[in-house]
Amino acid sequence: MRTRGGNSYPLVGTQVTNRRKRVKLSSVICNFFDTLPDDVVLSILVKLASTADYPADFVAALSTCKRFNGLGLNSFVLSQASVETFAVQAVKWSPSANRFLQRCSDAGNVEACYTLGMIQFYVFQNQRTGAALMAKAAIRSHAPALYSLAIIQFNGSGGTKNVKDLIGGFTLCARAASLGHIDALRELGHCLKDGYGIGKNEAEGQRFLLEANARDLASLCSIPSPGLIPGRRLNLPPIMTGSMSIDELGFILPPPISHPANRFLSAWFAGQIPDPMFRICSYGGCGRPETRIHEFRRCSVCGVMNYCSRGCQARDWTMGHSKHCRPMVRFPIINAGGR
Repeated sequence: MRTRGGNSYPLVGTQVTNRRKRVKLSSVICNFFDTLPDDVVLSILVKLASTADYPADFVAALSTCKRFNGLGLNSFVLSQASVETFAVQAVKWSPSANRFLQRCSDAGNVEACYTLGMIQFYVFQNQRTGAALMAKAAIRSHAPALYSLAIIQFNGSGGTKNVKDLIGGFTLCARAASLGHIDALRELGHCLKDGYGIGKNEAEGQRFLLEANARDLASLCSIPSPGLIPGRRLNLPPIMTGSMSIDELGFILPPPISHPANRFLSAWFAGQIPDPMFRICSYGGCGRPETRIHEFRRCSVCGVMNYCSRGCQARDWTMGHSKHCRPMVRFPIINAGGR
């Protein structure tokens, strides 16, 4: 019998048959895997976890049978889980999701360390715990974790304005850039051009900005788009300065796929802001909130948009802010005491 709207009704013959087939198929699969040694089943689960596109892919495998559920929570399997395995939706956050991420983090999964660290640092404002988790991933050369820690050091996030560590931020940013992180490359270039946290070196800064643009163009070549044939050599301008953005060069990049941690932050703070005085990074793919008033930079032209880093500012400029940015109206300062 099934119930719907408080009323009971009998299962029809086809529904009963389909249910019996599913139960029988599930039992056959479980019986088949029961005959395999543990190391073979573990290798299958590792392959599934490392290639999962959604959290549901991994959860569905764990719910197949008791043996899968037991071996699927093995520390070796959890350490190999893909980044999308931790793409928990903000509306579905729960203590069990937190425990799962913590368990994967304890197993040594760097993506789980970074994702849980970002959530703890910015959502629950546990700065010490969040920074420690991100540092755990950064030690394993996780580029997004290195860059996030660099942003924290540059902004003095979680503390006062006086606790900024520009040298530490530059060092972390340089490490992330050496691993090919595009936003870190762009941040590093601006630091060198402006002498921010390091001695001023405009030529070297220009080189890093140029490399960031080149990597953006390389990603453009790998994604089919109107007017662009994959594999065809791009006719670049004879002189391409690093200060030019991709849209100024005549190319339109598709929005990059944000890390699950940033997608979680964007969705979480879309409906609730911890303090009306705190601002959210204006780049839609970031989601970081301020941890103190006036922590983020404003756009120097329009004065409306706020950014946690130059990397996010450059991304947002390319994604459309360049079309809407207008100089702010500046009123002359009148000296009331003079003529």
